[in-house]
Amino acid sequence: MKHKWPSYQDILKAREIIQTYLPRTPLYSYPQLNEFLGTKVYIKHENHLPTVSFKVRGGINLMHNLKPEERKRGVVTASTGNHALSISYAGRLFDIPVTIVMPENANPVKVTAIRSLGPEIIFHGRIFEQSKDHASALAAERGARFIHPANEPYLIAGVASYAAEILEDCPDLDAIIVPVGGGSGAAGCCLVKAELKPAVQVIGVQAEKAPAAYLSWKAKSIVTDKMETAAEGLQTQMGYELTQEILQKHLADFILVSEEEMSRAILTYLQLVRNISEEAGASPLAAALKIKDRLKGKTVALILSGSNISLERLRSILCSR
Repeated sequence: MKHKWPSYQDILKAREIIQTYLPRTPLYSYPQLNEFLGTKVYIKHENHLPTVSFKVRGGINLMHNLKPEERKRGVVTASTGNHALSISYAGRLFDIPVTIVMPENANPVKVTAIRSLGPEIIFHGRIFEQSKDHASALAAERGARFIHPANEPYLIAGVASYAAEILEDCPDLDAIIVPVGGGSGAAGCCLVKAELKPAVQVIGVQAEKAPAAYLSWKAKSIVTDKMETAAEGLQTQMGYELTQEILQKHLADFILVSEEEMSRAILTYLQLVRNISEEAGASPLAAALKIKDRLKGKTVALILSGSNISLERLRSILCSR
C-alpha cells in the first residue's frame, strides 16, 4: 500500500510553523575538516537545537497539526531518545499530554532530559521495536494518538525544513550525507532536493550492526534484521514503509559504517570541529571518511543530527584511544 507523501507545500507550511519556535541552525565549513577529508564540507548543526537533535522540527510540526480532540486525548510514542525529546518538547509547548515508551536500557542522558520536559515515561522491552509495539497497544487502549517514529508525513515535512535551509545557504551543493534510523531525515532531504535541485545526491548512512533500513532499500521491500549497534539513533530493526517509499525513489546511495568508524568520527568532530556528537550524529562523517576518494572535488553537507551522548559512552570512546 502506497502511503501519502508530504508535498513540498507541506514542507513550506512546516517551515512557517517551525520558525516561530526554533532558530535556523548554522551551516559551517571548517578548514581543518576540509583538509582532513580532501574536499569542501559543510556541517549542518542540528545539534544546536534546544533538544540537541534535529527531530524536534518534526515533533513541533506534527503536534501543531493535531486535531483538538487528539490534543485532549494526548499522544503515545516510542523512542530510544531523540524522538522522545522532540515529542515531549512539543507536548510542553502546546500543552498536550505525552507518554513515552523507551527500551529498558535507554541512554540515561536522554532519559533525564526527557523527564525534565514532563511526559510520562514507561520502560518496556529490550529493543526499540518491542517498545514501539507496546506504545501502539497502549495508545489503542487509552484512545490516544499513536505517533509512529517514521510513518508520519508531518514528521517528515518538519525535519525536511533543515534540508531546505541547507540548499538555500549552499546552492552549489553536490551531496548531502544523512543518518538513517527510521529514515525521516533522509526522506525529508530527498523530497527537498527533488524539488529544489534534483542533481544533489542524498546518501544515507546506517550502522553495520543495525542494517535493516539499508537492506530494505536494497531489496525494495521491508526487511527485518539484527539490532546490535550502540548508536541509539540508528537502533531500528526493520525498514518503515513511508520513508522507504521515498528513499527507493530518490536516495542515491546507502553506506554502512562500523562501530569503530563512528567512534573515530566522534573523536574527529571533537578534535577538528570542537563539537560533541553522538554515534548517529557522527555517522555521516564516518561515511564521508569511508568514501572520501569519491567525494574529492565535490561540495558536501554532513548532517550532525544530534549530540545526546552519555558521559559514560564518551569516556569509553576517549579511553579506547
